[in-house]
Amino acid sequence: MSVNYDLEERTAKFGENIIILCKKIGINDYNKSIINQVIRSATSIGANYMEANGVASKKDFINKIYICKKETQETKHWLRMLSTTNEEIIEELRFYWKEAQELTLIFQRIIMSCRKKKEEIEY
Repeated sequence: MSVNYDLEERTAKFGENIIILCKKIGINDYNKSIINQVIRSATSIGANYMEANGVASKKDFINKIYICKKETQETKHWLRMLSTTNEEIIEELRFYWKEAQELTLIFQRIIMSCRKKKEEIEY
């Protein structure tokens, strides 16, 4: 598998893959709300990243990237909860949890880089 450095494409693909994964899972009383939550948070990452790329100010950009990070962290939580109700796909869930962790670190790096540049400008 090749590494995709296009974050817009990577976040969109991540959301699509979570939808595909959830379509494979049999819905029951335990996981119905979890599936809804993980799809919402996973697809929100890419949507917020798209918005971040269209904002007018650096402050708005940082805020949108911060939302991306929060949504990614929330997705990790729901993937973990899904693993307790769908043990048969635990390896696939771990794979997506790791991808979400990488995205979290990328968004954190972007936030830190923007803040550092802001501090340099203020000097």
